[in-house]
Amino acid sequence: MALHGMHNAFKTAIETGRTDHYTLDQFIAQLVETEWDDRQNRKIERNIRNATFRYKASLEKIDYNDDRNLDRNKLLRIAQGDYIHQGQDLLITGSTGVGKSYLATALGYQACIDGYRVKYYNTTRLLAKLKMAKSDGSYLKEISKIERQQLIILDDFGLQAMDNQNRMAFLEIIEDRHGKSSTIITSQLPVSQWYDIIGEKTIADATMDRLVHHAHRFELQGESMRKKRGNLTNDFLIEKK
Repeated sequence: MALHGMHNAFKTAIETGRTDHYTLDQFIAQLVETEWDDRQNRKIERNIRNATFRYKASLEKIDYNDDRNLDRNKLLRIAQGDYIHQGQDLLITGSTGVGKSYLATALGYQACIDGYRVKYYNTTRLLAKLKMAKSDGSYLKEISKIERQQLIILDDFGLQAMDNQNRMAFLEIIEDRHGKSSTIITSQLPVSQWYDIIGEKTIADATMDRLVHHAHRFELQGESMRKKRGNLTNDFLIEKK
C-alpha cells in the first residue's frame, strides 16, 4: 500500500521504545497522522520538482525596502493563493536585477506548497520550443501540457520582438488560460510597451485585453539586487582584511 510514512514512524517507535507512552488508539492515530504528513510533503516535493524552477526562492527572504516599491501587505495577501483560485494574473515589471524573477519564483514555490500545479518557463525558450513543436507535430501536446497547469510563470518576457508564429502561440496560451488559470509574467519593459513587443495591432489588442484588466501588478524599482549583494560581499571582505 506504499505506506512509507507509517512504516518509518512504526519502525522508529519500535526501535526507540516509544510505544509504551501511547494507548493503542493513540499509537494508531499517530501513525495515520505521520502517513498524512509524509504524503503531503512528498506531494509538495513533486510539485516543486515538476515546476522546474531556475532556483530556490522564498517569500520569507523577500526584501521590502522602501525604494523597491513593493507593498508587503499586498504581496502577502496575494501569496495566500486566491488569485490562482480566481484565475487572475500577475504582471511583474522592473529594470534588470531588481528581483522580478525571484519574486515570481517565490510565489511559485508558495503555490506548490499550497498544492497547485505550477510550471516555470523562460518566455523566449518556450516560444522557440513551441515553434519547433509546430514542425514536428507535437504542438498540441505542448499546449495541452501548459493548459493543465494551474499557474505558469513566463519569465523575461519582451527580450525580443515576436514574429507572427510566436505572437499567435502567445495569444493561444493567454486565451486558453483567461479566467480559468493564472499566469505570472515578468518583464524589464513596462506593460505599456508590451503592445510593441507582441506586434500586429489586432493580436496585441486581443492578447493585452485578456491580460491587463484583471491582473495584479508589481512595478519594482530601486537598485539592482545583484549589485547590492555584490557590494555587501565586497564590504564584508574589506572588513575582514
